[in-house]
Amino acid sequence: MARIALADDGLEFDGRGADTGALGGAETAFVRLAEALAARGHAVRAYTKGGARTRHKGVDWAPLAEFADDAPDLYVANRGHRLLDLARGARRTAFWLHNDAAYLNKWRYAARLFVRRPDLVFVSESHRARAPFWLPGDKRTIPLGLEDGYRNDPERDPPPPVALYAANPLRGLAELAAWWPEIGGTLIAHSGADLYKVKPRTRAAMDQALAAARQTPGIELRPLVPRAALIDILRSARVFLYPGDPTETFCLSVAEAQALGVPCVVMARGALPERVRHSETGFVAGSRADFVAAARRLMGDDALWRRLHAACLATQRNRGWDDMAADFEKLIT
Repeated sequence: MARIALADDGLEFDGRGADTGALGGAETAFVRLAEALAARGHAVRAYTKGGARTRHKGVDWAPLAEFADDAPDLYVANRGHRLLDLARGARRTAFWLHNDAAYLNKWRYAARLFVRRPDLVFVSESHRARAPFWLPGDKRTIPLGLEDGYRNDPERDPPPPVALYAANPLRGLAELAAWWPEIGGTLIAHSGADLYKVKPRTRAAMDQALAAARQTPGIELRPLVPRAALIDILRSARVFLYPGDPTETFCLSVAEAQALGVPCVVMARGALPERVRHSETGFVAGSRADFVAAARRLMGDDALWRRLHAACLATQRNRGWDDMAADFEKLIT
């Protein structure tokens, strides 16, 4: 058994948030890693900004301001470079990155890495490739896992031709609005700005994307939903459409859709080609025309849908949170 400490200085949450489904992908991964490590027999403490002192699913949660684990066997600093000032006596330190790693090209962010020299943990190969080559420390790729509820669905018949988008509005919603007249049919878009703490300029861009969707015939704009509710929404979708962003590091929503057997159409951006197997579990488009053509095919071709649906279930749901925890465990074994 190892002593493991994890810390996050982003949003305010604790272990209970993942069960209610009120967290984003990075926060959900943080909670599930802590729980999976505890389930593997380790003594795990997790510290978050504004978190309450509680014990949940084998993990001791506490406010970040009360951080008290100076010498754990493994210390995982989640996203925030300032967290590398903590747990100086740790036997092994991992800096777990979720956002675009190119930001470390600035000295004010990278300086602590040269002092601490942690293992750098990325969530995809494309994520790792965007990190500056000169950064110190071992570099590892540890993909995220999936909830067990996403990993056991049987094959089902093709649903009605209703497409789904469920993500940050800046991950391609405005593009879908512009392309939708060429695709046709119905698109349900679960998106919004309220979940995100962003600067006014970014909020304005989100509002513009949402307005474009709201004004496009055939698109039904609905609020973002908790992750616990998203699973049934994904099951009912014919296809998950997601243009994405060049800085995409993983995309848990696409991974979850694939695990449930939902074919996806994505652009060849960031980590999305690692989530979707082109022409096998969906389509990775290199252009607007390719994206539109693939979406139209999947909306109308039942035989194609069945083939991709079966391949999704066979190949895209094999990795759970325990697998991810086992990879982190290798840092200290």
